[in-house]
Amino acid sequence: MFDQTEWVWKDGKMVRWDLATIHVSAHALHYGSGVFEGIRCYVTEEGPAVFRLGAHLRRFSASAEVYGIPIPYSEDELRQAVVECIRINNYTSCYVRPICYYGSDTLGVHPRQCPVEVAILTWPWEAYLGDEGLKTGVRITVSPWLKFDSQMVPTTAKACGQYLNSMLAVRDAVRRGYDEALLLDSDGYIAEGSGENLFIVRDGRLFTNDEQSSILMGVTRDAVIQLAGDMGLEVRIGKLQLGDLLSCDEAFFTGTAAEVTPIRELDGNVIGGGGRGPITLKIQEAFFGATGGRNSRYRKWLDFVAERPVETMV
Repeated sequence: MFDQTEWVWKDGKMVRWDLATIHVSAHALHYGSGVFEGIRCYVTEEGPAVFRLGAHLRRFSASAEVYGIPIPYSEDELRQAVVECIRINNYTSCYVRPICYYGSDTLGVHPRQCPVEVAILTWPWEAYLGDEGLKTGVRITVSPWLKFDSQMVPTTAKACGQYLNSMLAVRDAVRRGYDEALLLDSDGYIAEGSGENLFIVRDGRLFTNDEQSSILMGVTRDAVIQLAGDMGLEVRIGKLQLGDLLSCDEAFFTGTAAEVTPIRELDGNVIGGGGRGPITLKIQEAFFGATGGRNSRYRKWLDFVAERPVETMV
């Protein structure tokens, strides 16, 4: 996946891919003490554009604050670094991964004087659940693993160690022949996929849950809520049960990696018509219209790479 990536932004400068390393004693390697973001850059008629970069960097900062990790760069410095990393790698579209973590000083659980390190990776990454999944939908299964509760670790933070929960769930799902896992919360309500938020459609209305169901408050989820509202679709937010999903007309996942992916089946039970429904298709079209710069109403969501000044690379 990384064959085309030559440069990584690390701690304020561009370094060659093979030199962008950390020490084996890094605190984050042992305890998952870091936070990250997943962002996409899309092809547009005006050149590459990063989708909702500001929203992602604000969540990045909020996640770090929850864990007491002081990011040593401003939002604008990180915006510039993201754009520079895309430009120097000559990408017209790509996935972007900023990460901030504790480096090497002590292996006590308390990070104490561990240095805070920041890196930004960029690489080509197709739809997380596959291009075919975007068209025909994916098969999912209820995971035997529950989504952790906010009283265990902060569910609204996008932290490195927390994704062990997701890894367990998706590996189990794939082992059993499914495309993705669906995690329930500790009360038995629907939480989310291993890396996606969930929407269902019933009688022309959209339903999704919120942080009370132990979900990460997705940037793409928020975009879909806004897009749906602008299209005149009602969006209701509240707890969801498995019965709601099994009896709905349509369902889809949202996420930076998954974008807007229909769900066609849950544990052998066909959802709606068993494919991409008409409202899901409308949401997809609106979403990709926004990411591709084809709707001026959402231009505010795009950071155009060409609009940022070129700086000297190190």
